[in-house]
Amino acid sequence: MVIEMKKKRFEKYSKTLGVFCLIAALLCLWLVFALGDIFGWSTDKTKVRVSIPDGCSVKEIADILENEDMVDSATFFRLYVKLKGDNLMFRMGEHILERGMSFGEIVYKLTSKPDAEFNTDVKITIPEGYEARQIADRLADEGLVDKEEFMEELESGEFDYWFVKEIERKENRLEGYLYPATYDISPKNTEHEIICKMLDAFEANIVPVYKSAETGMTLDQVVTFASVVEREAANDAERPVVASVFLNRIAKDMTLSSCATVQYIIKERKDILSESDIRIKSDYNTYMNKGLPIGPIASPGLNSVKAALYPADTDYLYFAARADGSENVFAETDEEHMKNVRELQGK
Repeated sequence: MVIEMKKKRFEKYSKTLGVFCLIAALLCLWLVFALGDIFGWSTDKTKVRVSIPDGCSVKEIADILENEDMVDSATFFRLYVKLKGDNLMFRMGEHILERGMSFGEIVYKLTSKPDAEFNTDVKITIPEGYEARQIADRLADEGLVDKEEFMEELESGEFDYWFVKEIERKENRLEGYLYPATYDISPKNTEHEIICKMLDAFEANIVPVYKSAETGMTLDQVVTFASVVEREAANDAERPVVASVFLNRIAKDMTLSSCATVQYIIKERKDILSESDIRIKSDYNTYMNKGLPIGPIASPGLNSVKAALYPADTDYLYFAARADGSENVFAETDEEHMKNVRELQGK
């Protein structure tokens, strides 16, 4: 009888201890979650443009931050602000924040001068020769897009443009079609809408030039060719000459051997490529494959497109860049080219 009572008492204590341990574990998890939110332990450093309207209450600001994934819990943020005990003055406007910020850093930013007036357009310039990933980085730095969502939209978004529908590539689909220009972009614009702005500019600036040329190349081939010219030419004056070099090499069944195409593969603009770099197996590698790469390697400007459509008439087969990047030195023969290279390298 005594043994049975002790057994029942033990089972009761065991159950109580189990419940206590479960509660303690949940409290620990809650504490870790709360501290991670408060101190910004996240490794995600994505920039986010947060709009604070005039007259927002702390509760409304906390809800905005939660909706923008800047904080995990609006309640925790409200409590943090309340515990601060200061007369905090949150300033209306557009604030560029970074995910992973601590509550203290968020409060500091939101009480400082905003990065822009509320809901005003952001003027942003996309330089000629930028790759899609660089465009995504620039937009993300302004808090206008989520980089991953922007890149995903480029790959799989639906766009009602005839030239997009003719692109057969599944990867890097819209590389080269994001027209380099200065844009006024609203913080309210979605990733899809921003891409459409750039495609509209491409259609307005590039398509008419392409159609008037009556070339035998497809538009995608022209954009691809122009993108290589864009990345290899040092200035506008020599773009048609660079284009002639590549066409002359194709006519002689030579590879283009464009360093820019390999740089696109390795995602690094190295001054000097290694032997292993130029032997990478890729449809973009013009050292290994003859003809144009499988697709554009950057967004070409209008002058590069014109150079691809109207190249100079030369016998050049080679060119080498000066160290300061001011121009290329052209040659008709391998011997002349190697002489130029030695002189440019000071040998």
